Amino acid sequence: MKKVFLFIISIISLTAYAQNDLRVKVANGLLEGAREASGIRTFKGVPYAQPPVNELRWKEPQPAKNWAGIRKADQFSAQPMQRYMWDDMFFRGEGKSEDCLYLNVWTPPKTAGEKLPVLVYFHGGGFVAGDGSEPRYDGESMAKLGIVVVTVNYRLGVFGFLAHPALTKESVHRSSGNYGLMDQHAALIWVNKNIGVFGGDPSRVTIGGESAGATSVCLQMASPLSKGLFARAIGESGGAFGPSSTVALAQGEKNGADFASSISATTLAELRQIPAEKLLELSANARFPCVVDGYFLPESPVKIYSSGKQMDIPLLAGWNSAETDYHAILGNQPPTVDAFKAFLQKEYGVKADEVSHVYNAVDSNVKQVATDLASDRMSGYRTWKWIDLYSKTNGHPVYRFFFARKRPATTKEPDRVPESMGAAHASEIEYALGNLATNKTYAWTPDDYKVSSAMQLYFANFIKTGDPNGEGLATWYGLQSSIPKVMTIDVESKSYPEKGLRRYQFLDTVYFPD
Repeated sequence: MKKVFLFIISIISLTAYAQNDLRVKVANGLLEGAREASGIRTFKGVPYAQPPVNELRWKEPQPAKNWAGIRKADQFSAQPMQRYMWDDMFFRGEGKSEDCLYLNVWTPPKTAGEKLPVLVYFHGGGFVAGDGSEPRYDGESMAKLGIVVVTVNYRLGVFGFLAHPALTKESVHRSSGNYGLMDQHAALIWVNKNIGVFGGDPSRVTIGGESAGATSVCLQMASPLSKGLFARAIGESGGAFGPSSTVALAQGEKNGADFASSISATTLAELRQIPAEKLLELSANARFPCVVDGYFLPESPVKIYSSGKQMDIPLLAGWNSAETDYHAILGNQPPTVDAFKAFLQKEYGVKADEVSHVYNAVDSNVKQVATDLASDRMSGYRTWKWIDLYSKTNGHPVYRFFFARKRPATTKEPDRVPESMGAAHASEIEYALGNLATNKTYAWTPDDYKVSSAMQLYFANFIKTGDPNGEGLATWYGLQSSIPKVMTIDVESKSYPEKGLRRYQFLDTVYFPD
């Protein structure tokens, strides 16, 4: 009987321990998370700022308010306000809401004295779509490698990037726009204050992201507000150096004023009274780029990076072999030299001949050359420009990758080899974060898992030490080393000399002629 009693007491004690293990005290109150089958603890839908609604619409994010009792953190929050844009986005939260400033944490089972490295990952989606709950960003796989992972929701579209003269006037900083970027900054402040209770080390934070997420990383590194909040950075297929990636505050204000006029809103009060769903609908055809606002961004990104005013930290960045393919240039036309040259003439005018010398198409290679140009225009050039400027104006290592693994057949047509010119935009995310199994669209092969294992280890090593190299991996040289090479990631990953420099340098003369 005594043994039975002691056994029951031990079970109760273990249950209590497990329960307590899922409870953490952050600055605003107690959270209770959940545990995955792997033992990884998750804390989902954690508020890092007040809901940006009513009078807080188009204001800097305000610190989250305290709560009483225990707040359940076992469900993803609603996604930020957005329209349906891309069919590769899958959300695990319910619906969408203007009340969207929440983050998610994955962390290993807690042990005493942990000070684990941290990855804060910003989702992509062109600053108009996306969400931290998407399965491809899931943090469980990285957490199994001893990393605390955080994904962040931030305001998008008109809610996150509207600039307007009246908004500038009411701001104590005399700035407007960039609210989504300031949301990210607020999340980084939250991480700095709270990540220790999840076993993370606030001095070992890496920020990462893909596409708009990579552009976010680029801009957070440029902003004086974020200095000291992270120690390393990862960028995949993005950067703030493309045409109109950012605009001057005056242009942003004009865009906002023109939009307000087009919907017959004459005051901020009227704009703030428009229901979120209606405002989303009204802004369907409007564009709100990031703004050189004099506050979050005191100067243009190219000036900041050219003069070395950005953060001086290790950077790992790169892009994919076919961010988009030849159809982006040729449409449904047959892939011929004449069709390609017609596009060049229409797009580049007097520079068309010069472009054709750099992107030299002949009958046998039109698809590849057109894909190279389309891919460079989409993401390749802007990522190259970021890396190139940064490698010249900082003292820490810069590691560049070129992701070349093509996706396999789909699960619906496993016997059909898909036509592909290379690795498409965003296709590297599941490989890098160890999340192939979360994407049921593709019939992943052992080779895909091999690529994922290597890429995830490179990323994990970098997050932990600032250097991607490690045992069992091909050597990855920094661009400032005496052997400047680019790591091509594929079934057999290997460093190769730069191949497309002439293309990127030419596009540099197009986008930054001065």
